Amino acid sequence: MSVYQVVVDSGVESVQLPCKGILHLPKDAKVEWMDNNDKIVHVYMNGSDEPEQQDEFYTDRTKMNEDLLKTGDFSLTLKYPTVTNSYTCTVYSREGKILLKKQVVLTVIVPQVVVDSGVESVLLDCTTTLKLREGATVEWRDAYRKVHVYQDGSSKPEKQDQVYRGRTEMNKDALRTGDLSLTLRYPTVTNSYTCTLYNRDGDILLKKLVVLNVRVPQVAVDSGVVSVQLPCETTLELPHDAKVEWRDIYKKAHVYEDGSDKPDKQDQDYRGRTEVNEDLLTTGDLSLTLHYPTERDTQVYTCTVYSKEGKILFKKAVNLKVNVCQVEVEEGEESVCLPFKTTQNLPEDVVVAWQSDEMMVHLYENGSDKLEEQDQVYRDRTKLNKDLLKTGDVSLILKHPTDDDNGEYSCEVSNRDDNRTNRIWRHKIVLLKVKGLCVCVCVCVCVCACGGGEGRLFSDLKYGFSVRVTIRL
Repeated sequence: MSVYQVVVDSGVESVQLPCKGILHLPKDAKVEWMDNNDKIVHVYMNGSDEPEQQDEFYTDRTKMNEDLLKTGDFSLTLKYPTVTNSYTCTVYSREGKILLKKQVVLTVIVPQVVVDSGVESVLLDCTTTLKLREGATVEWRDAYRKVHVYQDGSSKPEKQDQVYRGRTEMNKDALRTGDLSLTLRYPTVTNSYTCTLYNRDGDILLKKLVVLNVRVPQVAVDSGVVSVQLPCETTLELPHDAKVEWRDIYKKAHVYEDGSDKPDKQDQDYRGRTEVNEDLLTTGDLSLTLHYPTERDTQVYTCTVYSKEGKILFKKAVNLKVNVCQVEVEEGEESVCLPFKTTQNLPEDVVVAWQSDEMMVHLYENGSDKLEEQDQVYRDRTKLNKDLLKTGDVSLILKHPTDDDNGEYSCEVSNRDDNRTNRIWRHKIVLLKVKGLCVCVCVCVCVCACGGGEGRLFSDLKYGFSVRVTIRL
């Protein structure tokens, strides 16, 4: 099957996907265009287009020649291309026999914008030479949400997603100048953005894709370190009543407001584990210290500074990766320690649960071990520190480790305090590898070969060699 290559820039009005072949096809022949995702792009059958059969993604965006069966030109015009894809044109007889099949690879060159997390703003470029009339609408979208809407001569913040509220701006005379570019403040996430221009009737006049690549600083540590710092500095002069908020993807990690930390506003996962500088607003050093990080803390963290009125003054993301703790031990050792240290002075109602493969390895509750709850495989083989509440050291001692103990162990530390401020939750995974014993056995073999004729010894040959055998117990 022949393959054509077509290259266009994102923002062009249309592109032609060429496909030419057999002349004077029968009137009942069928022409079908498909994309690489098995979506029907366009169907021509029984002498006319069949728009009801095409995927909605291509609705009102495709066109073919009227006399295609006569001329043998089955080329497809695709409006407003934004995505690189491969397309296949297939011509069938009435009986379903393939008469022609050709492939076209469409490459859409999408402009890339690269910035560092922490910049104040970035410009997503989109311009047109079309003469635009009043009543046109400009809509910017990311992969899932409305980013900005310009309609009836002004921006419509009530129509944009709240994630972008107060962070976007377009030129006031965008329709007159043809400059539909978008200014996005405080970018923190890599994403693709599409600018679509509609006329008064809702028909698409222009469509362009822009990819924004936000470079986020990476911090990597091993599970078990006492603490890790998420760097965040700004040269802005911050007001003394500003609010600083650190968040992971879903939860509040730390809140600094009215000149002090607000532990009652942070999620229980981070209770007692975070710290910022006392004079952060003066120095501009907004870095967050996270104590006792575990693999569960592998997240993208965002630091946002708000004015007293709630306006965003600064925003920066930091990517933290905490490597999973791995412990190796030789089989035959008396014991092995699965380490887990967290905040000191744990509440008396805390529950410590070590588990593996849905089996209870060790349970500590109401100030004592609950050995009756552990699986029989671990009976009389586990131990926790006596002063774990005071020290925060909830490490597990596993006695007489064997090859059967290989695997993943998880520890959950939690309580059920009705007071949200006193509630905590900690979690850690430890991978245990027990290496089997190796015994090396050397075997020496000596072979003698004797021979003779007429009752006499005529040769005496000796061969010696050794064999090294490794047996893993």
